[in-house]
Amino acid sequence: MPEKIDPIVIEQSLPHERWDNFLRGRFPEVSRGTIQRMMAEGHIRVNGQTVKPAHHPRAGDAVSVTWPEARPSEAQPEEMPLSILFEDADLLVINKPPGLVVHPAAGHEEHTLVNALLHHCAGNLSGIGGVARPGIVHRLDKDTSGCLVVAKNDATHMALSEQFSGREVSKTYHAIVCGSLPLISGEINAPIARHPTDRKRMAVVDTGREARTGYLLIERLRGATLVEARLHTGRTHQIRVHFQHLGYPVVGDAVYGKRQNQHLKSQTGCAPARQMLHAFKLSFIHPKSGAIVLCQAPLPEDFLATVTELNQ
Repeated sequence: MPEKIDPIVIEQSLPHERWDNFLRGRFPEVSRGTIQRMMAEGHIRVNGQTVKPAHHPRAGDAVSVTWPEARPSEAQPEEMPLSILFEDADLLVINKPPGLVVHPAAGHEEHTLVNALLHHCAGNLSGIGGVARPGIVHRLDKDTSGCLVVAKNDATHMALSEQFSGREVSKTYHAIVCGSLPLISGEINAPIARHPTDRKRMAVVDTGREARTGYLLIERLRGATLVEARLHTGRTHQIRVHFQHLGYPVVGDAVYGKRQNQHLKSQTGCAPARQMLHAFKLSFIHPKSGAIVLCQAPLPEDFLATVTELNQ
């Protein structure tokens, strides 16, 4: 990958946006923690000066990002089964099972997707963000299953990241939500940001970043609805937050829908162990061949079992 990204010039002041959040939006393949570390180490400068992550972008600011040389990953390769939907010399798409953590972190240093990829790809993964061979272009929550694309080299990683940030990737999910949706189809257009008091959660906030989710009703269930959701933007927890905002949170989501899920349990006895959210379909342009890659991940057993239970 290039040693340096050309400066980004801020066209409009963003008084409600932090630098780390803004840059996370420009480089979605890089974690917020990595961006904060790069700012602290002077790899990211604004008008030639270091800046704190909590400061706000102003019109005319010029940002330069110098990517540090990838340091060895601390994660160790592990032989773990992977459900591969597509693979070639540049990338692979996997069907991530529910419960699998993507990145090693405190309390989850082993048995993660990164550990499995290090073994499967034998070190041939990209090194974006200063850590060698993570390969992860985008993310799924631990308890969300389905399609996840992984880059095997930096050129592929950067090209795919540009497609994600440019909204050129088609992302379709299946979800079971609490209650009976009144409309057969619709679009949720509500900005998302960190929750004002609980920093571990996201919320619909007037000053948040644009977030749009389209949905289509698939089947009405007992006390719930099976829906197809299409992401037009890629905010953290977007589908979960948007359906909670509508009043129909995802079934099994204890973070964004505890009260409604308790009601569903008392009404039907249904209480799945994780949120019923599955990345069903992923479509993008292959950076090297230019061909359209379309992958579809079968619904996992626990998702199908929940549909069956709510159909009885």
